[in-house]
Amino acid sequence: MAQKLVPTKSDTVYKKIDQYAEDKKFFKFIHKLMFRSRSSFLVAKKPKHNGLSPIQKSFNKYNCRIIRKINIETLDPFGYSAENSKEQPNKRIERMGNFLHIKTKNWTIRNLLLFKKNDYLDSLLVKESERLIRSQRYVRSVVIKPIPIENCKDSVDISIRVLDTWSLVPTGAFSSTKSNLDLIQHNFLGLGHEVELNYIKSFNNSTINTFAYDSKYTITNVKNTFINTSVSSKTDLNNNTYKTARIDRPFFSTFVSWAGGLYYDYRAYSELLPDNNAFIASQNYKIQTYQFWGGHSFNVFGQNSEFSRTTHLIFAAGFNNSDYLIKPDIAYDPIRYSNSSKSVLATIGISGQKYRQDKYLFRFGIIEDIPYGKVFSITAGAENKNSVTRAYFGSRFSYGDYFDFGYLQGNFEAGSFFNNGNTEQTTYKIELNYFTNLFPIGNWKFRQFIKPVLVLGTNRLDSPKDRLNLIDVNGIPGFSSSPPMGTKKLLATFQTQSYNQKTWYGFNFSPFINFTGGFLDQGDYKFFNNKLYSQIGVGVLINNNYLVFNSFQLSFSYYPSLPTDGSNILKTNAFQNSNINFHDFQIGQPGVVSYQ
Repeated sequence: MAQKLVPTKSDTVYKKIDQYAEDKKFFKFIHKLMFRSRSSFLVAKKPKHNGLSPIQKSFNKYNCRIIRKINIETLDPFGYSAENSKEQPNKRIERMGNFLHIKTKNWTIRNLLLFKKNDYLDSLLVKESERLIRSQRYVRSVVIKPIPIENCKDSVDISIRVLDTWSLVPTGAFSSTKSNLDLIQHNFLGLGHEVELNYIKSFNNSTINTFAYDSKYTITNVKNTFINTSVSSKTDLNNNTYKTARIDRPFFSTFVSWAGGLYYDYRAYSELLPDNNAFIASQNYKIQTYQFWGGHSFNVFGQNSEFSRTTHLIFAAGFNNSDYLIKPDIAYDPIRYSNSSKSVLATIGISGQKYRQDKYLFRFGIIEDIPYGKVFSITAGAENKNSVTRAYFGSRFSYGDYFDFGYLQGNFEAGSFFNNGNTEQTTYKIELNYFTNLFPIGNWKFRQFIKPVLVLGTNRLDSPKDRLNLIDVNGIPGFSSSPPMGTKKLLATFQTQSYNQKTWYGFNFSPFINFTGGFLDQGDYKFFNNKLYSQIGVGVLINNNYLVFNSFQLSFSYYPSLPTDGSNILKTNAFQNSNINFHDFQIGQPGVVSYQ
């Protein structure tokens, strides 16, 4: 039976929320931020265009028909097309590349489907399945099409064509002090498993080890459960050791009702720390961490519209135990910041998330799924550390959508511990993600990306471990030297990305320019009176469907000043054109607001 928009009990509840909020200014403001009007359930939102034809296909015509057969065809990466079945490899280099490639197994793709044979076709689940397949790193493109059955109006066949990408990615680097070989296989034996191997050889006598390694194996989506399992092991040149094991099932889609996971982490490493007299010495750590969590998603707005089916009330709870087997001498950690702890946290919130298909963002000409929606959550719990139990409260609000001027996403988080009525380690974080619509200039297309981040910390503990920095991962790309530290940070990234439509012997060259600047502050909020650390980068994204690597990049970064390395530093490939990423609008494992 086809779905009809008829009032349900949850519709009645929602109407009462409407009426209650209408008479109260504060609740009316919150209501407008979090919910759409009931009329939007019935009126289709007019699509916004940015110079490209719509990508999203509609399956509504076939809703509630019985799925008779599901035909899956996986294609080698060279010379084929998921969209055009007539395209065939006709060059020797294409056939050679395909010969060396192991295609994705059909059942690997079948495992990613949210529907199966003899189900009633649900257009939302079909589109979501297509997105899940496309999100796999071994898939270049996918097309799911309903195939009408002649003289049969109550059934339909489903055709799925998947174009693989080349999944084996070897990279390496060589210098006078060390060399490394990095090998990543995103689709081991066509099973969708990931293998990562990294080998480093040192030519420097100052390191403890002459070689280092980093390995990881991930089994994704065990038997259509979407449970992922991974193990990793790493030993670096300084003989620091890291081992992890993880089993988890995230809220990978808005159509799933449960999530959870188990996590084990072992770290044995040394770190330079100062004492009260500023004397710096190496201190040893050995830490074992256990985590487990679970979450459930509740449908509270019925099943009669896309909004109601993609908006849920989510509850999640988790436990964390960190055990310090070896910790720094008390002279280097007088407040025992590094000490064993246990914590319990729970989160409740409302999440609504959908995706829009777009092109020419971080992958040349390939469809990408951009999340938009909203989430509001509250986290509460307690931590026991140093024989003191502290309460914790935090919240998050995030909203993102496409507008006439482009895509804009905002994320606000706040959290604090409470000890005997006093706040401790309070964190406020504001992040924005923005990119323009595509704008053409001749044969080129352009986008402008902007990402500012503001992190404010108050009542932080008196320890260098409880301070912000500008190191690469959470700061300036390629900024790896000993940084200054502060309690507050303002960081902004600007990137202009071009997309060249012309080819030269099969190559597309898409230059980009990147600037990242950041300030650190010790407590007076006067960011702009402090020193600006920055990075200016130029690079080019190179695409060629006939190469082993479908795309790669070359980039150069200029650093006017680094804290310990001096001024006017030039580095190669210090950043990627995809350094600007997006938050999703899901609620996952409960945690404190990250102070990074």
